[in-house]
Amino acid sequence: MTEPDPARARAALEGALQADRALIAGIAAYRADPYVREMRDPPAVWEEGESRLLDYGGSGPPVVFVPSLINRAYILDLMEGGSMLRWLAGQGAHPYLLDWGWPGEVERGFSLTDYIAGRLERALAAIEGPVVLAGYCMGGLLALAAALRLPEKVSALALLATPWDFHAADPAISRRVGEAMPAMEAVMRFSSTLPIDALNALFTLVDPHGVGAKYRDFAGQQKNSARARRFVAMEDWLADGVPLAAPVAREALGGWYGANTTAQGRWRVAGLAVDPARLEMPVFCAIPERDRLVPAVSARPLAALVKHAKVIEPRAGHIGMIAGTHAQTALWQPFADWLQGLC
Repeated sequence: MTEPDPARARAALEGALQADRALIAGIAAYRADPYVREMRDPPAVWEEGESRLLDYGGSGPPVVFVPSLINRAYILDLMEGGSMLRWLAGQGAHPYLLDWGWPGEVERGFSLTDYIAGRLERALAAIEGPVVLAGYCMGGLLALAAALRLPEKVSALALLATPWDFHAADPAISRRVGEAMPAMEAVMRFSSTLPIDALNALFTLVDPHGVGAKYRDFAGQQKNSARARRFVAMEDWLADGVPLAAPVAREALGGWYGANTTAQGRWRVAGLAVDPARLEMPVFCAIPERDRLVPAVSARPLAALVKHAKVIEPRAGHIGMIAGTHAQTALWQPFADWLQGLC
């Protein structure tokens, strides 16, 4: 039996202590930061229940952005100098943002079909003529289903960090998310939603090391740098979550994650199978290489099923591609170039 090496053991212990100190320092620095988001929402051109369609102006083709139901919509309009939508409005596009809002009494009974075939389609009807539909993360799946249902309304589709094969990266982890849903039933019966804390716990299963790594990195940043400012803004957005209607939680977490219904061809909206191979319109697919929440191996199968796909794979993460310090070169400009090519 090999004798333990005391020097190696001390080095390992010191490394662990250093990592812990950096984690604590990063969290403390974030909590002490005085940043407050001061962006004002543009006017709404449509409202229903808790949802609004925000108009960012501009002179060009209408582009409707569909965010996730889990997080706030303003990640696409995060801060001064960090707003994809305000930047696009100055680049020959006319962006709109569908802000789903907080699930109220009505929305708590919604299924994905209610959101897609109901609220999303009625929001699109408020805009005259055809639109480009752009979905981010979970919103990409909602946009995909709507585009298949409304080919006469949706002229082109953008899928930004959109998952498809939920078992491609680590099927065991995805199944654990699905298997956790029965334990959440008591919580969901209380409020008819899956609360924010429960959602955060489930998504920690998907990326268990991500939280520690980002705060350790933040500990070493210059706190007045653009990168640090953007980090704090993005962390504030992540902390400002939204509960998920119970029927949506069962379908998305139990179905998409647990049973992989998307890649298995078993996900249906209002009875219609969501089959990307049926799309005849141009499709823009942005698949960030460093995405841990939606790994590239989950998003690539969706792009491969689409006939007329323009695919980019920027060296960015899930949120950084949308709102990071290099988002303009990673996503905004390539997306604007694609939009101009549609004309």
